[in-house]
Amino acid sequence: MSEFAHLDDAGHARMVDVTQKQPTVRRAVAEGFVECAPQVVEALRDGSVPKGDVLAVARIAGIAGAKRTPELLPLAHVIGVHGVTVDLEVTDLGVAIRATVSTADRTGVEMEALTAVSIAALNVIDMVKGLDKATSLRDVRLVAKDGGKSGPWRREDSAGS
Repeated sequence: MSEFAHLDDAGHARMVDVTQKQPTVRRAVAEGFVECAPQVVEALRDGSVPKGDVLAVARIAGIAGAKRTPELLPLAHVIGVHGVTVDLEVTDLGVAIRATVSTADRTGVEMEALTAVSIAALNVIDMVKGLDKATSLRDVRLVAKDGGKSGPWRREDSAGS
C-alpha cells in the first residue's frame, strides 16, 4: 500500500510528511459554475437580489475558503496562502467562477483553489436561493497548476489559466 502517499504500510490514513521538501513557487487555477434561472440572472445583473451584493460576498467568501482549506480537509497541509483571486462573471446561464491561488511553500495549492471556487459558489447559492431554490453548482474542477515536482499541468478542455 505504500504507493499511496496518504496511506501507511498498514493502510491507515496519514498526513504526508513534506518536511524535507524545499519550498517552491506554486500556483493553481480552478473553475466552477452556478446555474441560475433567468430571473436570478436578471436580479444579479440589475443588483436587485434582496440579500445584497452577491458577487462581492462570494468573492470574499472564496478567498476566506482558500485560507481555511486545512480546517475542512483533514489531510491537507497548513501552508502559506500568499495570493488568492476569485473572479465571478454573470453569464446568461448563471455565474462563472474562477479562482487562482499561489504560494511559495512545500506543497501545492490545488485544493485551496478548488475550495475557493466551491465556497464562492455556495455563497452565490445561499444569497439567491430565495429567488430560485433550483439554483445549482456544477463543474468544479482544477484547470491548471504550476510548480512542484510534477511541473505544469493544464486541463485540455478548458481555457486554462
